Amino acid sequence: MFNYLINLFFPKVCLGCHALLLDGETILCTRCRHELPLTQHHLNPKNEAVKKFYGKIDVRHASAFLYFNKKGIVQELIHNLKYKGHEEIGIVLGNWYAEVLKDLNLETPFDVIVPVPLHPKKLKERGYNQVTAFGKTLSKNLAVAFDSTILYRKKYSKTQSKKNLLGRSENIESIFDVQFSEINHDKHFLIVDDVLTTGATLEACSRALQKIPGAKISIVCMAMANS
Repeated sequence: MFNYLINLFFPKVCLGCHALLLDGETILCTRCRHELPLTQHHLNPKNEAVKKFYGKIDVRHASAFLYFNKKGIVQELIHNLKYKGHEEIGIVLGNWYAEVLKDLNLETPFDVIVPVPLHPKKLKERGYNQVTAFGKTLSKNLAVAFDSTILYRKKYSKTQSKKNLLGRSENIESIFDVQFSEINHDKHFLIVDDVLTTGATLEACSRALQKIPGAKISIVCMAMANS
C-alpha cells in the first residue's frame, strides 16, 4: 500500500523520454532501451574512439558504450546522471557494458579502474562524481580494482564545452596530476569518463598517469559524441 501511494503521488518516469514506467521497467522504458544507439566499438580494435588518440597517446583499448546525440535519449540520461542526482544510471550502464568488456581479448588485462576526477570544489558543489558509480560497477563485474585517489585534479576549471580544441588542450594539459607509490608501477590503468568529445580531457589524464613507470592506458566512456 505504501509503495502504491508513493507511485501514485511520485510516479516513476523513464529517464530517457519521461514516459511513465510500467511494472518491471527501471530507469528506461522498454522502447528507449531498444532505441539506445550502441557504438559496437568492442567489435573493432581500430574504432573511432581509438582514432581520437592516434599520434597523441598510446592506448591499449578505447571504447564508448553509446552514441551521444543532441536531444537524444543518451543526452537525457547523461543530463539526469550529471545534474539530477540519478547515480543509478551509472550502475545500469556499468552492468550492461561490463558484459561486453568481459569478452575483450586484451594482451594485458586491466589492473586498476580510475575515474576522471572532479576538483574538490566541484565535487562539493555537485555532491558526487558522475562517473564513480559507473567505474565501481565495472570494477565489481570485471573483478578489477577501483582507485579514485591515484589521479587527481589540481586546478578548478569552468566548463570546457564552449572552448575550441586548441584552447581546451592548452587549459587542460596542466590540470591533472598523480600520486602514486611503487605498487602502482607497471599497471594497466582503465580510465573511465561519461562522454568522449574531443578527447582532450582523457588525453591529459593519460599523460598524468604515464608519469607512473611502466603505466599502460586504456579508456572506456559511457558515451561518445556522434560526429
